Amino acid sequence: MKYKDSTLSAKVRAEDLLGRMTITEKVGQLNQRLYGFQAYSRENNSIEILDEFKEEVKKWNGLGFLYGLYRADPWSGRDERTGLSGAVAVKAYNLLQAYVMDHSRLGIPMLVTSECPHGHQALEGYLLPVNLAMGASFSRKLVYQTYRICGRQMRELGVDLALISMLDILRDPRWGRSEECFGEDPYLASVMSQAVVKGVMEEGVDVVAKHFAAQGETTGGINASAARIGERELREIHLPAADYCVKAGVSGIMAAYNEIDGIPCHANAWLLNSILRDEMKFQGIVMADGLAVDRLKDLTGNTKAAGIQALNAGVDVSLWDEGFTYLEDGVGSKITEERLDEAVLRVLNLKFRRGLFDHPLLGESSKIFDFSGAEENLELARQSVILLKNEGRLLPIDQTEKIKIAVIGPNAFDLYSQIGDYSPPLKHGITVSDGMIAYAEQNKNLQIGVSSGYDQHGNVDAGKIRDLAFDADVTVLVLGGSSSRFGKAKFDNNGAAITDGSDIRMDCGEGVDLSSIELPKDQQQMAAECYQAANKTVTVVIAGRPYDISKTAEKTDALLYAFYPGPKGGRAIAELIFGDARPSGRLPVSLPKSVGELPVYYNHRNSYQAMHYVDQKGPLYPFGYGLGYDKLNYSEFSISTEEIHAVCLKEEPLVITMKIENLSDHLAFGVPMVFLSHQEGSVIPRKRELKGFEKRLLSPGETICVKIRLGYEAFSVWNERMSYGPEKGRVQLQVKDGDTLLWSKIVKLV
Repeated sequence: MKYKDSTLSAKVRAEDLLGRMTITEKVGQLNQRLYGFQAYSRENNSIEILDEFKEEVKKWNGLGFLYGLYRADPWSGRDERTGLSGAVAVKAYNLLQAYVMDHSRLGIPMLVTSECPHGHQALEGYLLPVNLAMGASFSRKLVYQTYRICGRQMRELGVDLALISMLDILRDPRWGRSEECFGEDPYLASVMSQAVVKGVMEEGVDVVAKHFAAQGETTGGINASAARIGERELREIHLPAADYCVKAGVSGIMAAYNEIDGIPCHANAWLLNSILRDEMKFQGIVMADGLAVDRLKDLTGNTKAAGIQALNAGVDVSLWDEGFTYLEDGVGSKITEERLDEAVLRVLNLKFRRGLFDHPLLGESSKIFDFSGAEENLELARQSVILLKNEGRLLPIDQTEKIKIAVIGPNAFDLYSQIGDYSPPLKHGITVSDGMIAYAEQNKNLQIGVSSGYDQHGNVDAGKIRDLAFDADVTVLVLGGSSSRFGKAKFDNNGAAITDGSDIRMDCGEGVDLSSIELPKDQQQMAAECYQAANKTVTVVIAGRPYDISKTAEKTDALLYAFYPGPKGGRAIAELIFGDARPSGRLPVSLPKSVGELPVYYNHRNSYQAMHYVDQKGPLYPFGYGLGYDKLNYSEFSISTEEIHAVCLKEEPLVITMKIENLSDHLAFGVPMVFLSHQEGSVIPRKRELKGFEKRLLSPGETICVKIRLGYEAFSVWNERMSYGPEKGRVQLQVKDGDTLLWSKIVKLV
């Protein structure tokens, strides 16, 4: 049998195996119906396979996929006592995989899929700052390095496919899943997504990039709502990240819940076939989102027809739904066997390519996957925090003089309020309070007083806040939101949170969309008391979305914004406050002045110039904004040509060269960004578009030369005929760092 011959190619082996399979076995390879965390029970180090798993294997004479074997969180109900880690995890994997192969007529192993939105969502998972924080770092190199560690950990646990959010573009901060986006800009999202895919796949784990497409557009910030956009907006804003992932060799793409112009993504053959496969040349599997296939009943009238429609539209693999379990009934009438075989071949090819048929089991080991020495997530946290205000150069705080510091606010103490949604239970972490106290323990000049801001009954303790702030030289006020599920949250059948707003500690995350983007009212009260009593105030906002912080920005002396910075975020923030780390984050998304002025993304079309409110001009802080402690000098800008031949751009990109000098006596980051704006063309151009950036660390007094290349894609547009390519005419180029314009030049495309 060819499929058992390891010397043959994956393609040949897959085709041979396919020819030996029954229709039932084929359909079974496309079903991912089980919740893997419900496939086993654990008693100390003993693992037992549960009947639900056995019945599923029996139903299909094997198993295609197992989702979430290692998932641990309040929804799965798995924790350190009942979940899997270390040697127990390896034992469980081998037990389940061996059972599948032993009960498969043809000995077909299963693929294991696992959530990894900002690190592996498993016990002892290597957790990272959320995507918005990664975007704020503007360091694709660091994102790549951190995800290599995640990939290594997943590989050692037998994970085949990491499910990673990366394709969504944040266009409305009311959306609860804002934290899962790299930002509001398609180029930033594209290069970060590519870094993630490369990092994980280079460690031997395949990636499913999600969600495809335009889920971040939303209607009113509501999750899974309609993307009311045209094709050009779809192509320019929401598709580039997927294209970058495909170019990086991504193995899977997950379809999105939303509809685009009335067509759900899971039923959109134009999106999944014409664009993804024909245009982007994607060869991997298209996976459904959780229970999304069954939602197609709104189109088809029943679940069976929903599964058939999804498969015919281009979905290859299900996720928890019932619709795909009926596919066999449609083969020959509503589904061609050719389409079924096409999807099954993609799954089998992946299994052979991953070596599962030849080496299906993990080596038994007592090894505990300990990444405590890996500091990349700490460095990512440091580089992701954004300094928005520093009046009177209050920061960094001088550690050489005696100083009293008050640390106040709920987000200074709650570890789960700095790690984001889709997170496992944590053994260890460093809050802002922990980080600040650690400094005081090592330096007798620092005296730290702390308060969550609440009394024993959970009410705002105005008296203690005023007393602490009044007595301190500097008050560090830590506010923000929380995506923590470790509270009162209940869950929908797809894992999204269900909350009526009574749990004030969860105001972000999947299922938590808001009509207001102000900070919680109790925190606004804390802030008012603090600003009135304090001598000097440093406000830290830890959040999963852009908030309206207009009043905060006006009242505070210094302002740091940290999109959930991860388990070591408290240490990173303390280091930044005391100057042992230097702020280098830049806003990946604009911060609005109020919900009423949405949308405020920077890259709107020039036709928006006519749209403004008499009573407000926004945003509060624009995309790319961010301050530092140290002075850099940008000089000697040059450009390789001022007349660009469009036909030559693929081989000869335009090169912008500059020098950056660090004028300070500390290490400092330069973050030059290149923006482009078409001055003429067949469609209304955007005000500005990010087309390139670099992040470089400079030693004190160091001068470096930086080159940023702009190629064919940078100058291309979707013209009035919906054809892609450069258009002749004038183009303005700008180089900025933060909100400072460093250089501007008009060039001509000929």
